[in-house]
Amino acid sequence: MENNLSALNRQTWTVPLPMEYGPGARHQLVELCRAFNISRPIIITDQGSLSLPFVGQMQQALTDAGLVCGVYGGIEPNPTDTSVIAGAAAYQAWEADGIIALGGGSGLDGGKAVALIARQTRCDLWTFDFDKPVPSGFSAADFPPVITIPTTAGTGAETESTAMLTDTARGIKGCVWHPRARPAAVILDPELTRSLPANLTAWTGCDAIIHALEAYFVPNFNPLSDGAALQALNLLWSSIDTAVHQGQDLEARGKMLIGSCLAGVGFLKGLGLVHALSHMVGATYNTHHGLTNAIILPVVLRFNRAEIMPRLKPVAQAMDLPDARFETFYSAICTLLDRLNIPKSLSELGVNHADISAVARKAMGDPARLTNPRDSTLQDLEILLAQAIDQGRD
Repeated sequence: MENNLSALNRQTWTVPLPMEYGPGARHQLVELCRAFNISRPIIITDQGSLSLPFVGQMQQALTDAGLVCGVYGGIEPNPTDTSVIAGAAAYQAWEADGIIALGGGSGLDGGKAVALIARQTRCDLWTFDFDKPVPSGFSAADFPPVITIPTTAGTGAETESTAMLTDTARGIKGCVWHPRARPAAVILDPELTRSLPANLTAWTGCDAIIHALEAYFVPNFNPLSDGAALQALNLLWSSIDTAVHQGQDLEARGKMLIGSCLAGVGFLKGLGLVHALSHMVGATYNTHHGLTNAIILPVVLRFNRAEIMPRLKPVAQAMDLPDARFETFYSAICTLLDRLNIPKSLSELGVNHADISAVARKAMGDPARLTNPRDSTLQDLEILLAQAIDQGRD
């Protein structure tokens, strides 16, 4: 692919939005709602988060403050356009004027996607497909304000306008967005992540680490994203073991949450083949996104080896490795995956060879493929999937 690392190339960069961070930061929610003129918020969350105590607690706190708060908890672990459309109907039935997107990546993406269609009737959901021209004639007022509150340290979706959804008609994962529909504010409260089980902490944490790595290796000139990605990698790499094995450690949880958010800022540059393949495996098999990413990562690192080696020194420093050799870096990644009990191959998730061609064809159309540091063909993707099914990391 074209190398855009020169400081002479014209670029457009964006930076994040207001963020409240710290243990107990969720208690700023009432104040933030008032700041954005939200009087009838609706919490949009995922099925897994709906029954967690803090969802009801937040709803009660908003109600006690005179803000009449509804809840929609129908977003699936891999969000679909169907549940988003139902969420928009819930928004309208509640006569809401703002959204609190709460949960893991699915809840955040679901809430942001609902915002695209909750207040307007000119366009349907997939008109906002990332691969299509941006629909014109929209202002920020056409979309309700969204306050994002992540409950996992993984996706980094809280600062982005994009949302990943399964297109149920096409059977693929696609991205919807509009540049005027960015979240209004973010709440990062590590206390909300302490109840996350060890396996989900590991899977979502791997997702964040992969965001940082893939973003940094995208061959575009963006010092803002590169700096965020490297700082994210340092925070995540140094705290994931503690967060997984000592889940009540609030400092480790906080570093993971900040790192995940920074990695989300980092991937404004784009991502790579790990995500291009994982998106379509997830759309086909409904696998956990972070876990799927973690299994695919080693085969993609081997594929990208020659292209990423010149940029490994800052990565090795962020990971506190003894040297910047590819073998040292790759071994450290595989050792971490072993420690976190990540399965070695996609076959352990039920992925089989019969679907390789179909999944690879879908992955060819994923935007993340285009920002991978090495170009790829359909045959390349088929080979990578076969390797991830048969051997993964070795």
